Amino acid sequence: MTEFFGRHPGHEQLVFCADETTGLQAIIAISSTALGPALGGTRFHPYPSEDAAVADALNLSTAMSYKAALAGLALGGGKAVIIGDPDRDKTEPLLRSYGRFVESLGGRYITACDVGTYSPDMDVIAQESRHVTGRTVEHGGAGDSSVLTAFGVFQGMRACAEHRWGTPTLRGRRVGVAGVGKVGRHLLDHVLADGGEAVITDVSEAAVERVRQEHPEIDVVTDTMALVEADLDVYSPCALGGALDDTSVPRLRAGIVCGGANNQLAHPGIEKLLQDRGILYAPDYLVNAGGLIQVADELHGFDFERARARAARILDTTREVLQAADAEGVPPVVAADRLAERRMADAGRGRPLWLGGPTS
Repeated sequence: MTEFFGRHPGHEQLVFCADETTGLQAIIAISSTALGPALGGTRFHPYPSEDAAVADALNLSTAMSYKAALAGLALGGGKAVIIGDPDRDKTEPLLRSYGRFVESLGGRYITACDVGTYSPDMDVIAQESRHVTGRTVEHGGAGDSSVLTAFGVFQGMRACAEHRWGTPTLRGRRVGVAGVGKVGRHLLDHVLADGGEAVITDVSEAAVERVRQEHPEIDVVTDTMALVEADLDVYSPCALGGALDDTSVPRLRAGIVCGGANNQLAHPGIEKLLQDRGILYAPDYLVNAGGLIQVADELHGFDFERARARAARILDTTREVLQAADAEGVPPVVAADRLAERRMADAGRGRPLWLGGPTS
């Protein structure tokens, strides 16, 4: 494990969870509790190896720490991954077993939905743990967090449009959305309502067909690379991470990249490649914080309008980051990291470790 922690020296805790009876194999990564308990979703995915699962958990939990800090939340960052195919391996006994592991951390980690898990799954986990959010409306939760995730990405997109073209609107702009599942589908609604045009792609034909039924005016391309090479104003990765790499960035024609996917940069240095090409990149953990804001609000008795108002502030925070990047001559990722690290350092002094306890 030394090589993983060497790349993530700030991580506080890494927990391996195994239950032979239910087949559970899970990893919980707690990046930071300097601002409060670590909140982050549970990803259910068929990783090719345990090392790949650990690396993903560490990367995702780091992003959650920065995301919470940039969103102004009194929360730290964590993430969990369950190794397996959710369509085949997800069972109530397995989820309940996982819930017991979450509960064993005493509130240092609060879980929620992510890729492969949904609000009904959180209801099952909540039978074994108090430290669960992202629950169904029927059980006092906020429901689908992708609603405010998409709203926040749209606010970040508006800030980028203002920074690049002088006005915070997508009217008359062509936006390419890669992945029209949970977040991308809602994001399309905002873009089209704002007067923008859209072109999409998704590996799921069913997802594409759902969008076509709702918005027959959109264009569809065959795959992600075709979208990257399309004549776009904005490219919006909304599927899995690593969308911006050494192959895609040199072929990208859009002037702005702003999307909902986590960990969009395939490796360090991609942010500089984007900057060198004159492409304005909105850091994913800055603009996609709406879902985190939504599930965090649920901890205090969910109020949609209150959560939406906080998510709307992503517009102003994105403006602040882009202005700082210009002033300091650095990529927006560097400016966003500096802002998040400053907030964590200032608020976390004297309380470096959250030991559990009430979350509301």
